[in-house]
Amino acid sequence: MRIGIFGSDHQLEKQSIIRRVFARLASLEMEVYVDSGFASFLSSSMQLEPQSAGLLYGDEFDIDIAISMGGDGTFLQTAARINRQNIPILGINTGRLGFLADVGSPDIEDTLTELSQKNYRIEERTLLRLETKGDTYQGYNYALNEIAVLKRDTSSMITIHTALDGEYLTSYQADGLIIATPTGSTAYSMSVNGPIILPQDNSLVLSPVAPHSLNVRPLVIPDDYTITLGVESRNRTFLISLDGRSEIFPAGIELRICKADYTTKVIKRFNHTFYDTLRQKLMWGADVRVGKNGCGR
Repeated sequence: MRIGIFGSDHQLEKQSIIRRVFARLASLEMEVYVDSGFASFLSSSMQLEPQSAGLLYGDEFDIDIAISMGGDGTFLQTAARINRQNIPILGINTGRLGFLADVGSPDIEDTLTELSQKNYRIEERTLLRLETKGDTYQGYNYALNEIAVLKRDTSSMITIHTALDGEYLTSYQADGLIIATPTGSTAYSMSVNGPIILPQDNSLVLSPVAPHSLNVRPLVIPDDYTITLGVESRNRTFLISLDGRSEIFPAGIELRICKADYTTKVIKRFNHTFYDTLRQKLMWGADVRVGKNGCGR
């Protein structure tokens, strides 16, 4: 089994977890390849030269499984690197529990053992595709979490004319609009009171950011709809963000957003479900009140 390791260079304080991952992979006699940028960080900042069969360069890899070490942001970056190569990704969290990188420190050794035994399941996650006339957007035009249209400054709102499958829906006057997948429903969309959608659901959610009217609410739609957007802005520009990768666009350009023709494969343990992550991450059922000597009751 050929394993590719990807990670961020902002986790020096979590080096004990990183060392444990490499040690476990070595003990399992896995064929390990390390992303060249991550390998440079390991060498220069951690003085770690992990046992590996080689380095990974560019965006094409001959590996069976990718391991993302970091948080959900690192997982999104790894998914963008994998693109449509059909390589499943395991997310190992080196910080707080994530929704994508949901393997925590206590479970690392057991999870990697299960990986070596091919004892895991794969979830297919929907992506969004951004289309613009003349290929105005120059980057990787797919998003696993969300595509967000946002104002650039702190003053006037923008107006986002929105149509679904060619039929006019509304013109949002707001600081922005988030189009999220089920995976992204627990990210930026949730922070603006969008609903949580199960990963297996065939839906998307449109969540306005600070809308001018309180009557405007998040809307769940089928994921086979095509969403068409036209943006008006007083400063004649706006920001578009795909999983945090942002570009400035001129107002008046038409945006088309639709479901991608491929999915991201996410590795999950058999004994760990999305509901487990929800309970832990959002502390459902936990009593978070401060004790009698504190401010709470």
